Formats: sequence, structure tokens, C-alpha cells
Amino acid sequence: MTEQTIDIATQHLRDILSLAMMYSPEHTALVISDTQCPLAVTLTAAYKRCLPHATFIDFESKTPEELIATFKTLKPSDLVILIQSTNFRLNDFRLRVELFQQSLKVIEHPHLSRMSGIEEMYYIESLAYDPAYFRGVGHALKKLIDSASRAIVDSGGEQLVFDSPLEPAKLNIGDYTGMTNIGGQFPIGEVFTEAQNLESVNGRVRIFAFGDTSYSVNKVEIPITLVITKGRVTDVINSTDEFDKVLANIRADEGEVWLRELGFGMNRAFSQDKTVRDIGTYERMCGIHLSLGAKHGVYKKSNFKRGTTWHHVDVFAVTQFVYLDESVVYEKGAWRV
Repeated sequence: MTEQTIDIATQHLRDILSLAMMYSPEHTALVISDTQCPLAVTLTAAYKRCLPHATFIDFESKTPEELIATFKTLKPSDLVILIQSTNFRLNDFRLRVELFQQSLKVIEHPHLSRMSGIEEMYYIESLAYDPAYFRGVGHALKKLIDSASRAIVDSGGEQLVFDSPLEPAKLNIGDYTGMTNIGGQFPIGEVFTEAQNLESVNGRVRIFAFGDTSYSVNKVEIPITLVITKGRVTDVINSTDEFDKVLANIRADEGEVWLRELGFGMNRAFSQDKTVRDIGTYERMCGIHLSLGAKHGVYKKSNFKRGTTWHHVDVFAVTQFVYLDESVVYEKGAWRV
């Protein structure tokens, strides 16, 4: 990574710290990082410029017990930043959950080693925080979603119809007003919901990528068409061996393949042409993503019993138009609200 790249990352991270996290220097900042990939090294260098008085710890230099003891010294509203080439494990210590329970602010950058080459620049670009865009579009989408009686995703000649009111939308837009937990995984940029009546979802949708069995974004040459009947995948056209494996795994554990989440991705650094391998990062892609499998921890449905839902696999729709009731809210690669 060049000095210019670190400069760009520094500016984006300063905006996240001040505008999204509302961090102020009177609070302690603790940065836990590793040196296992170039992107982790770059982000650590950028945070050192943003937070010259922070404590920086190399994850490999401490035992889990030492790190947990360090976390226990922090006070509410202090900041913890986790820069992870993979995903830090501290025995049974549930890292982000435990930190939030201490009322700490948390920024997570996980699975950075999954991105290399041009993907590293896409990731850095995705950290740009434009509050007018994220908050303006995010809250406008939520208002429309919460009042809509139906939604349609047009993926270029195929339409997937959500013929039901939608669940109250959840926001991941860097606005933590009124929220108990401040922070989470970055980059951000998403509004998500699902049909109140999952069986009201019918039609077809073309997808250009999906999360495969290695938790990587698997982009296909020819879009796969999913046929959805009463909220379930009942047929697949132009499938691939890897996608067949994903569906087989879901059916083996859950019996059938439900479609649940309707995700409105907002991060303009990612598109159908600008992709990264890490599924948790690419989930913010500007456009529509859906989830396959019965698992969704946010919205409880009476027909799914706890302990019987196992899968939540993101798939990414070719997104031409999105309608909420009669309003076009997405076209030509951008949200129109």
C-alpha cells in the first residue's frame, strides 16, 4: 500500500470516528490488530494517524486472558477497534457481544485477508462516510418500507413480488441515535427487512452472485434464475455446481429453501462489477440482496422454532428496478428517494 492509499484511508476513518462513532479524545481508544495481510497493516497505519494517543496492541503478542483483562479496564463510551485478517477468537469470550455489554463503542474490520489486489482499494473506498447520503437515503427508505403494502424487485425481465407489508426496517447507516450498541462491522450501508407473510413472496429473480460454502462471494458468468413459490425456492435455472451444493446443504438441514431477508444495500463502492470476496463486506453492495434459508435472528416468525433454523445465505440480485407500492425507489444503479 502506498502513502497515498494510507492518506485516503485516514480521511475515511477520521470521518467514521467523528461523524458516525461520535468519538472524542477524552475517552480511551484501544486498537487490536494483526499484521497478517496488507489491508490490516494499512488500516492500522491509518488509525495511528487518526488516533495518535490510542493504545495499539498486536493480537499475536497477547494471550486471550491478557486481552480480556485489558478490555475490563475500559469504561463506558471508550472505543475498541478490531482489525482482523481473519476473525479474532478469545476462547469462549464472545468478542463484540461482550464489548457491547460493557457499553463500549466498537469498530470491527474482519476477514481482511479475503481481499487482495484491486479489492483492497474497493474496501478502502467503501469506508467513505457521507452522512447526508447514508442517513438521508437510509431514513427515507425506512419510511417507505415501513408504510408499503408490497414490494417488487425487477431483475431485468423477471419480477419477484413481495405481496405483503414488510417488517419494520432496520438501519445500518452510521446513525446510532437511540441505539444501545454503538458501532459494529465496517463498512456500513444497508437497510433490511423481510415480508411479514413469507408465503406472500412469489415470482422470479436473477442473481449474479451468492455466498458459497467457503463464505466467499461466488460470481457467475450467466445469472442464475430462482423461481420462488410461496416464499420458497421451487426451481433454479442456469445453476452451477457450487450453487447446487449451497441449496443441497440448506435442504439437508431445513427440508426446504426459504427466502427471507430483503436487503437494500447502499454502499456505492460496491456494484455488480466492483466486487470483493468477503461476503460480510460485499453484503453492503448498492442494490438488492436476499437471504436463502430459514435463519434470521432479527425477525421472529411463529412457523420457525428456535434451534431448527441453520442457514442464512446471501444472494445478490441483478437489480434493474425496485418498487415500493407504486414508487420506483431504485433504477440505473442508484437509490431514488
